[in-house]
Amino acid sequence: MSGSEIVFLLLIGLVVLGPEKLPEAMRKFGRVYHEIKNVASGVQRDLRTGFEDPLQEIKNTAEEAKRIFLGKDEAPTPTTDEPKFIPYEQDEAPNGDQIP
Repeated sequence: MSGSEIVFLLLIGLVVLGPEKLPEAMRKFGRVYHEIKNVASGVQRDLRTGFEDPLQEIKNTAEEAKRIFLGKDEAPTPTTDEPKFIPYEQDEAPNGDQIP
């Protein structure tokens, strides 16, 4: 609401309620507005907290699917010093030489 709208509403309230009841009506309106704002922010906070874990799980699943479908699904490199497996049927040695 702009300043001119507030002034217009105050003038209407002054005419309808009179100068004696207008201050008390403004106080009540302020309290009710403050209470409604607190309730709305509480509901927002509760909804945000309640949906935080499921949303994070959905995001993680989407990232995992994206990684798999884009071909970036690489197996982690082994940390042990095991020798590399070379199948017997292979025609070339690892260094590029022909196997007899």
